[in-house]
Order: sequence, then C-alpha cells, then structure tokens
Amino acid sequence: MKVLVTGSNGFIGKHMCALLTKKGHEVLPYDISSTEEQLIDYVKQCDFVVHLAGINRPMKVEEFYDGNSFFTKKLVDLLIKNKKFTPLIISSSIQAALDNDYGKSKKMAEDFLFNSGLPVYVYRLANVFGKWCRPNYNSAAATFCYNIAHDLPIEIRDRNYVVHYNYVTDIVEEFLRVIELKDHPGSKEINYVNPTYDCSLGRLADLLNYFKNEIESDRHLPLIHDDFELKLFKTFCDYLSDEGYKFNYAADQRGSFEELYKSKKYGQISENISFPDITKGGHYHTYKKEIFYTVIGNCAIKQRNIKNNDLIENVVTGENPNPINIIPYYTHSIKNIGKTNSHTIMWISEIYDDRTPDTFKEDL
Repeated sequence: MKVLVTGSNGFIGKHMCALLTKKGHEVLPYDISSTEEQLIDYVKQCDFVVHLAGINRPMKVEEFYDGNSFFTKKLVDLLIKNKKFTPLIISSSIQAALDNDYGKSKKMAEDFLFNSGLPVYVYRLANVFGKWCRPNYNSAAATFCYNIAHDLPIEIRDRNYVVHYNYVTDIVEEFLRVIELKDHPGSKEINYVNPTYDCSLGRLADLLNYFKNEIESDRHLPLIHDDFELKLFKTFCDYLSDEGYKFNYAADQRGSFEELYKSKKYGQISENISFPDITKGGHYHTYKKEIFYTVIGNCAIKQRNIKNNDLIENVVTGENPNPINIIPYYTHSIKNIGKTNSHTIMWISEIYDDRTPDTFKEDL
C-alpha cells in the first residue's frame, strides 16, 4: 500500500514512516521542505493518508490556522479535486476541546475532515512521549529526559500538575492497525489512542532521576513497576545515548530484540520481547555479567554450570519483579511460559563487540 505521510520528518512522522517501511508499505513522505508538485503527485498516487503535519509553536497566532486548519482543507480539496476518496487519519489534539488558538485551529481541521465526505479517522492525542522527541521545545517529558540524562537542571513550577500522555509507539501501531483494515468506512466519532497515562510533573522527574541513579549504580537496572514506567525508561535511555553508537533492532518469528543504551562505563541495556512458548539463549559467557529483569509476562530462566552441570531455575513474572543474575560459565536460556508476549530488560556489563563476543554456544 502507498501511504502519504504528511509531517514525515516530525517526531511522530519518523516513527510512522519507520513502522510502515518495516511492514512492507511504500511511504510517500511529505514535509515542510517538500514542494507543492510533490504533494499533488503523492495525492494522486496514495492509497491512504496519515496527516501528521501541523504547527504547535508558531511565531504568530495566524500560523496556527495556516498550518493546522487551512493546510488540512488544502489537502482535502486536493483529494476531492483528483477524485481520490482516500481514507485519512489525522493526528489532532486533546486541546481541540479547549478555547485557545492551537485548540481552535485543530478543531477547525477536524471539522473540515468530518464535512469532507472522505472516510476519515480523527484521533485526539494527549502529550506524546518517546524516543526522538525534541527537548526544550514543547514536551516536558523530552526536556526532563534530556536535562537529567546530561546532568542539567530542570524547572518544575508545580510538582502536582498532572499531564496526560500517549506513547509514540502506541500511536503509530494504532494508526497501522487502521491502515491495514480490510474496509475503511471512516468514523464520525473522535478517537483516542489507548492507553493514556496520567503522571504528575513531580513523579515524572522523580522517576527519571531514579533511572539515572540506578544505571550509574552497581545494580544498573531500575525496578520497573508498570507499563508506563517501562516506556518512560526506554525513552530515557535514548537521551543517554550520546556516544555515537549504532543501536540495533532485530525481529523474527520468535519476537524481537532492541538495544536501548550503550556506555563504555555502564555497559549495554536491551529489551527482549518473546512470543508465548518461545525459548531464546543457549550460550554462556566467560567473564561478562548479565542481569535479566522480566517486567511484563512470565518467563522461566535456566542456567547450567558447564563444568559440573549444576542447574539453577527461576520462574519470574512482571507482576512480582525479580532481577536474575546470569553467572559466567553458566549456559543460560529464557523461555516465555505465559500466554502473552513477555518483555525482559537485559543488562550486560560491556557493549557487544563481534571481535570479542565472549559468547559460546551450548544448549542446556
């Protein structure tokens, strides 16, 4: 499917384009540097539109309406002029319910779409957090992550002020779900991305400081108590990653493995996602230390001493977290014994280097 993504170089846009490409769709990227001719050409080609372009920090109030309202009408007019009754998703904002210029410009864009006759899906997003979000712009979460990661001060006017959050991966996965529906009738209702998380500015700062302190401690991994903390931790790790390393991601029929953070001083943190009944591992290290910490799901972690065959078995669950130390010279594996995907945060004492992997295959 050919998907036109407006705002393709923005925070959500980058995630959307990456996910679409990974899933085999062709992305038609449109951003502020694109030309009018490109937009017209993409409108003629596209099978679906994900409209993410907009203005939230203008120099003048009028730019709210130019970038949010009137550009949306322009996009609608181009689709209709070219007889393209293409389904369209728009990222609106929960501020569309408020009486400010940003909110009013978003509400106007929603109304243009609802009155267009096109099959549209309007999503009002909360404050969006996740990796690649620009700090010191319009996201307290991104600013706090960056400043705390770099030992810079943060300013909190009201520690009790509660912010509503959506995680960027949840957003693009919801949009992809809609894109890949067999039929696209559209919706006259306002849609929301679930889950939405509520977090006070004080708790946000406390969590990020805790993550930083734990990474720098002998424990290296913080205790994660819920889904929001896991997503925030993954986000925070992205702002620590300023050493020029390449971060790898791999997915197959067993699940996925993503590197989150690398440091010559503190080692490497990764996230392993396993599908139900999947076993990974079957190797040992001679000197590297590891910690496995299952934060979602249920896993069985086995370790066998390659010298005397002593066996250590641990059953771990995200509901009752228990970090497991992986011992050198013990071949080890982790199996998802639950009915849903398991998420395990893994710390290893040094960055993986394929020239000195210290990883030796041996089944349990």
